[in-house]
Amino acid sequence: MNDFNYKGDELDIFKDAVNWKKYWFNSISKFISGDVLEVGAGIGINTNLILQSHSNIRSLLSIEPDKSMADQILSNLTLGSSKVTVLNQYLQDFSPDKRFDTIIYIDVIEHIEDDAGELRRAKLHLKDGGILIILVPSYNFLISPFDEAIGHYRRYNKKMIVNTIPDGLTMLRLFYLDSVGVCASLLNKFVLKQSYPTREQILKYDKMIVPLSKVIDPLIFHSVGKSLVGVWKK
Repeated sequence: MNDFNYKGDELDIFKDAVNWKKYWFNSISKFISGDVLEVGAGIGINTNLILQSHSNIRSLLSIEPDKSMADQILSNLTLGSSKVTVLNQYLQDFSPDKRFDTIIYIDVIEHIEDDAGELRRAKLHLKDGGILIILVPSYNFLISPFDEAIGHYRRYNKKMIVNTIPDGLTMLRLFYLDSVGVCASLLNKFVLKQSYPTREQILKYDKMIVPLSKVIDPLIFHSVGKSLVGVWKK
């Protein structure tokens, strides 16, 4: 058990962004299978999405260092909970022989000071042929009071994330999502300067901006976006 306390409140706020969550999940779902590790599971909102949308999972281990959050995960699941194990710990607490087919970090490594060290550990826990999936916020020029409020050490561009990935992993995909969301982030950085968006703002973002991004992103070949997604194979 860990005594880490996550300082952000955005997990409760962003749980209503259902279109956004479906959008990013649909972009990675085909890579998820077998024994899956979800690192930094929060309160289980993404855990629930993975289980609802994917039938190729044999088991799902969700780890979360904040005990108060880890304790909520199972109660937030609506189906498939028999496949899920929740542990209140860090990846570094695992025994060296623990291996997975898929390891997933959704909006997590930007919270980790030694991100490269974390991903080296992740590689050790991938089976041969295993898949590493990462989603992170994009562009350091978008850093705002919101990032500071929830403990982001950084945001990423493609070069930064590639330099963080350990040797021995082959990149399968690397692309941006939510091009229109960049405008919303710039608005918050320079005009609103909010530490947290309101629920009403999240709902408007989810109903108006995300559908626009879903249309525009493929037209610009996913070259710009508020989030960056990468998939690697061992």
